[in-house]
Amino acid sequence: MTSSEPGQETARHWLAPELPGVDLLRARYVRRTFIRHTHRTFVIAGITQGVEAFHHRGTVERAGAGGLVMINPDVPHTGHAAVPEGWAYGALYPSPEVVDAIAAEVVGLRGAAWFTDPVVHDPKAVRLVGRVLRATEEGNALAADSLLRLTVARLLLTAGGARPRRVRRQAGARLAQRARECLLERMARPPTLERLAAGLDTSPFALLRAFRERYGMPPHAWLTDARVHRARELLDSGVRPADAALAVGFTDQSHLHRHFRRTVGVPPGAYQRERRATALPPDVVQGARTYKKQNHPGA
Repeated sequence: MTSSEPGQETARHWLAPELPGVDLLRARYVRRTFIRHTHRTFVIAGITQGVEAFHHRGTVERAGAGGLVMINPDVPHTGHAAVPEGWAYGALYPSPEVVDAIAAEVVGLRGAAWFTDPVVHDPKAVRLVGRVLRATEEGNALAADSLLRLTVARLLLTAGGARPRRVRRQAGARLAQRARECLLERMARPPTLERLAAGLDTSPFALLRAFRERYGMPPHAWLTDARVHRARELLDSGVRPADAALAVGFTDQSHLHRHFRRTVGVPPGAYQRERRATALPPDVVQGARTYKKQNHPGA
């Protein structure tokens, strides 16, 4: 299902059985602002209209029509319109396993793949992304799988490589990791920064610095992002949005709704309904859409 909002904003976030390990999105945003967040997948977003701006590794990047936004897994970033008319795009979210397998086959890369540039101008690749989305909507498994591989291979060859090696872990990084583990364990009822720091035998400001250096955002922002990730897992397993909200530590469903939209791009209810719909066989889904279009064109 597609969520529609004032100002002609639309978004559809879905899965396709023919593309395991890949999330899909087609959207147009005008006033939407995405808070600093991460994805566990790669992001390959082809801009078709307008201009998107986003904070990425200390700089503000811009991508207009014909450009691709490419974000690596676990890299914090934001997103907002850079022009009054907003921006429209289609996006692929392939898992690291999917991209790594293509990289091994196409460029002989062993290990983790990585995109070196967050923005590239490549109208052909943008059209390829659109064709992948269209193929999944038509239930064309062969085309969807083929076009996905061609898209990822093209981008790996032009703007990809091996994931940079992390510097050897230092005391600050170990401290941040311990804090992260504590927050994951106590996601629904996290301690204050002062208590978290005291439990790790450090000061609040030292913990703030170490955590931001390691994860690209302060602990409270990271926790909100982690809650949304966990809420997605619960929604995927069939948990109701209201119950998922409480399970991860949001005060209520509206609290989850607000942060979910500013991270995933669609409300949690629409996200879950689309998940359920696309769990059906492609021919059943396509048949239902054709029937609805023919018999209820205004629906």
